[in-house]
Amino acid sequence: MLFMKSAELALQYLALLFVFAIGAVSLIILVLFVIDRLQSRDAIRRNYPVLGRFRGWFSQLGEFFRQYFFAMDREELPFNRAQREWIEHAADGADNTVAFGSTRNLNAPGTPIFVNAAFPPLSDEYAATRPMQIGPGARQPYMARSIINISGMSYGALSRPAVEALSRGAAKAGIWMNTGEGGLSPYHLSGGCDIVFQIGTAKYGVRDSDGKLSDEKLREIAALDNVKMFEIKLAQGAKPGKGGILPGEKVTAEIAAIRGIPKGKPSISPNRHADIDDFNDLLEMVCHVREVTGKPVGFKTVVGSLEPFEQLFALIRARGVECAPDFITIDGGEGGTGAAPMPLIDLVGMSIREALPNIVDLRDKAGLCERIRIIASGKLVNPGDVAWALAAGAEFVVSARGFMFSLGCIQAMKCNRNTCPTGITTHNPRLQQGLVVDEKYEHVAQYAKGITKEVETIAHSVGVSEPRLLRRRHVRIVQPDGCSVPMNAMYPSYSGPTIS
Repeated sequence: MLFMKSAELALQYLALLFVFAIGAVSLIILVLFVIDRLQSRDAIRRNYPVLGRFRGWFSQLGEFFRQYFFAMDREELPFNRAQREWIEHAADGADNTVAFGSTRNLNAPGTPIFVNAAFPPLSDEYAATRPMQIGPGARQPYMARSIINISGMSYGALSRPAVEALSRGAAKAGIWMNTGEGGLSPYHLSGGCDIVFQIGTAKYGVRDSDGKLSDEKLREIAALDNVKMFEIKLAQGAKPGKGGILPGEKVTAEIAAIRGIPKGKPSISPNRHADIDDFNDLLEMVCHVREVTGKPVGFKTVVGSLEPFEQLFALIRARGVECAPDFITIDGGEGGTGAAPMPLIDLVGMSIREALPNIVDLRDKAGLCERIRIIASGKLVNPGDVAWALAAGAEFVVSARGFMFSLGCIQAMKCNRNTCPTGITTHNPRLQQGLVVDEKYEHVAQYAKGITKEVETIAHSVGVSEPRLLRRRHVRIVQPDGCSVPMNAMYPSYSGPTIS
């Protein structure tokens, strides 16, 4: 009898709970109905209250479902699953061999096909990738050890643990790390790696109280042994003609202090250097920074057309090669960023596939092959990308997003919202705790070593002993009719630098 009464009481409670739940849900629906009907911003929600909200939810969830369930391995943009998985395996130090056959469409126009040698060198004839000097005219030239390095990513765009992991990983792999335009933080230095200090249009970290370039601060930065070179940023691939954008929620007190800007306010860099109006001014700044710091100086830009670069190289010849930049970083229009207007990301700037060989040819025609090193950037994250760039004429390749993937980036596309779920591009302490520096720096180093090893494998396959001996004759480019032609037939002038 007692059991029956308890059961009846439980059923009554459940019935009341059910009625309460129904009432609560009905009340929420009623409130949402009124809100949707009265608001004027969204026509779908106004005409179809409550139900119209599902469209927004499904749009947001669609990105997730396409990435994990519906898109094929080679379909996604900006990076597909095959590219990301190769990086993940390399960063884990895992076996990166695959079985059965290629999933890549080898008939797509523009696909590079490497020309295997009939009799490649034996394994005991392989040579390790040798260092290459940058800045022979600087008081302290830089002997760069690696063909693949970390491109510019600011502290601010990246989190503290991300910068620390990259610094420590770069040191272990023997590669350089570019600071990005946000200035030099303690976290860049924490790992002891080689540093390329980027001077952006706002001159963060090396500007005076008026926002102008400070020689005193340049000397302070240059006095650090880890700082090996300076890069003047004119433009980056994702937003040519637009300065850096760091949303206000990511400008913490520490970042504000490093940059010399107000806390919590958006960090918007000028669209170009106010004191550089033409190539004469650019060469003047290159010479000035090199004289003040004693270290190699170059610049980073995006190619829109070739005529300005013809003028640049002609000007260098007229002024004398001692005024030449020590390197030029060419970023393709497909480059990435933490935040940029969509029209600039989608529509502005020449692709690295077109820009790189053309700029190399202009440099070589000017007789500056041994004086100016070319650094390639722009979606070059896998071994084939890097090998292509070296064959096209670059001496070095830099990557930002490849190293972000090695840290655990899942391409959530939330870099500009301070909500990155992997802790890489957020300053939310709860999200940052997911990125364990002691674990992730090893992944950074293993990715750099893995990509170098496989580029060396490609080099050996085509018949040369090390990657910088790759030439355009070693690559064929698939044409729209499905046939391929040698890259040196498309761009015939490149001969290659002396390796020393």
